[in-house]
Amino acid sequence: MSSRVRVLRKQNRLSLEALAERVGVTKSYLSKVERGLSDPSISTALKLAHALNVDVGRLFSDEVEPELITVVRADERTPMGAGTGPDATRYEGIATGLTEKRMVPFMMHPPTDPADPPFKSHAGEEYLFVHEGTAELEFPERTVALGPGDSVYFNSALPHRCRSTGGRPAAILVVIHDAPAGPADHVPTLP
Repeated sequence: MSSRVRVLRKQNRLSLEALAERVGVTKSYLSKVERGLSDPSISTALKLAHALNVDVGRLFSDEVEPELITVVRADERTPMGAGTGPDATRYEGIATGLTEKRMVPFMMHPPTDPADPPFKSHAGEEYLFVHEGTAELEFPERTVALGPGDSVYFNSALPHRCRSTGGRPAAILVVIHDAPAGPADHVPTLP
């Protein structure tokens, strides 16, 4: 439980002192709990869980927290989106099993079709890294040519669209960050 309390405290961006105050214990006692030198009572554990926004069972579980470390092998990516056929953008989800994440990572394979898809925009920020192939990221006022190893970071409220420019669809890692306004809208739309 000790390291789990520390990790959850840091995830919640709480100092040792701030968490101790929320739970109603001393900073030195909480430090002992985090170092495994003291075991909290059930009452204190319930207060800790409440202050850390987790179920009390997570504090006592022997399992590694699946949401703290997630490995997704290349062949385990989740197909996403409704794109079908050679002219559709294909998406592959990464870490789709995680809940309450602040970043949405996925692989994008934009089509080579010369037809221009509509511009899209959404709240937050976006990062693209070209893994294979070549592509163009187009904004209303600027077009950026991208090759393997190139990356772009931008405010995703800017209208944008992407297409592959080589003979086959490029493989692009996309990471979207969106600070949610509420639980109903915390997953941004795909580009």
